[in-house]
Amino acid sequence: MNSMYMSLTNAPSKQASLTCKNISPLDSYFKRCQAPKPQFTRIFFQVSKRRKQIVCQVNMSAQSTAGQVIRCKAAVAWEAGKPLVIEEVEVAPPQAMEVRLKILFTSLCHTDVYFWEAKGQTPLFPRIFGHEAGGIVDSVGEGVTHLKPGDHVLPVFTGECGNCRHCKSKESNMCDLLRINTDRGVMLSDGKTRFSINGKPIYHFVGTSTFSEYTVAHVGSVAKINPAAPLDKVCILSCGISTGLGATLNVAKPTKGSTVAIFGLGAVGLAAAEGARIAGASRIIGVDLNPNRFEEAKKFGCTEFVNPKDHNKPVQEVLAEMTDGGVDRSVECTGNINTMISAFECVHDGWGVAVLVGVPNRDDAFKTRPVNFLNERTLKGTFFGNYKPRSDLPSVVEKYMNKELELEKFITHQVAFRDINKAFDYMLAGEGIRCIIRMDA
Repeated sequence: MNSMYMSLTNAPSKQASLTCKNISPLDSYFKRCQAPKPQFTRIFFQVSKRRKQIVCQVNMSAQSTAGQVIRCKAAVAWEAGKPLVIEEVEVAPPQAMEVRLKILFTSLCHTDVYFWEAKGQTPLFPRIFGHEAGGIVDSVGEGVTHLKPGDHVLPVFTGECGNCRHCKSKESNMCDLLRINTDRGVMLSDGKTRFSINGKPIYHFVGTSTFSEYTVAHVGSVAKINPAAPLDKVCILSCGISTGLGATLNVAKPTKGSTVAIFGLGAVGLAAAEGARIAGASRIIGVDLNPNRFEEAKKFGCTEFVNPKDHNKPVQEVLAEMTDGGVDRSVECTGNINTMISAFECVHDGWGVAVLVGVPNRDDAFKTRPVNFLNERTLKGTFFGNYKPRSDLPSVVEKYMNKELELEKFITHQVAFRDINKAFDYMLAGEGIRCIIRMDA
């Protein structure tokens, strides 16, 4: 049993409950964290018929740690590019419109590495990184009504306040209040951190900081999900996978039988290909400079591959020749401006749609001929796949539960929390797609 969550395969098809007075793994966990141990009452086993699993959910007495400081382990980045250090930190209770979460599983995203290397706009240290995770609500602050202790959740690097023009629009997910801010290292409500070591503040990262056994987030950046969903799988939906998936399904919107080109076959690009597979595209063409990625990409629906280095003409011309004038949809996942031009110019006139997902440098610019627009090609951009975190992520989780979306193939490595620096090593070496970090190990 992994803390408060357990999943067993080929389970019997009955529900059962049992009274539990002592759970040794949880006893040791709360002793290590120096947090008040919740009064466990019952463990409920619920069968997921579609996935042939039993999910174990522990009910805790409400607000068992409310208002109290928790001491726990966190991986702290003290300096840019230096290995993270497992430290004991103090995590303050949530304030108004905040929730404190117990993180069970987290994963490493390239964005964490980018800012850890201090390549971002404003380096800020010491800091606790991490923004792809799954966990359980520990306690809630004043004004929080739709979450309660014990809820299974995904913290997200952006948010949904529910009140601004963007949140009220069906077309936007770019919340005015909670839109991603990589420079801010404190909470919105009071401009202070919730992490500290011996009174010294430790800064937050994109409002999530999931490389800690406990963290505090704004309630608008926390999505409540189906408690039957395995958190060690769906935790990767907090960022990159949903970004690529939504770019295809929500923005490009390929029709069944259409042709789609995916530029860049990293985690986001593979998720975009997965979206094209789900949509029923007949041809999914992967474009990448690294041919070692091609075999892996077949698992995500890619049917053909193009390496621009293998041709003496622009790749958009190669794709146009392959597809009788151009692809129906393209999704660009690299952030390279030349690739953006190729992704736009490779779509078919009359109906072609190109979607930009990759993040370029702030001052980058590119040019293309206006006639490309006049000939009815469409260029779009997207943020987090156009998903509203609280409203839409639960339905993405259900796609996985219904076996429409395959997540296991994205997970190539797993490490214990104490070995979190191995996850950085894997990513820096270009090995694998997603590495799950188990917080209880």
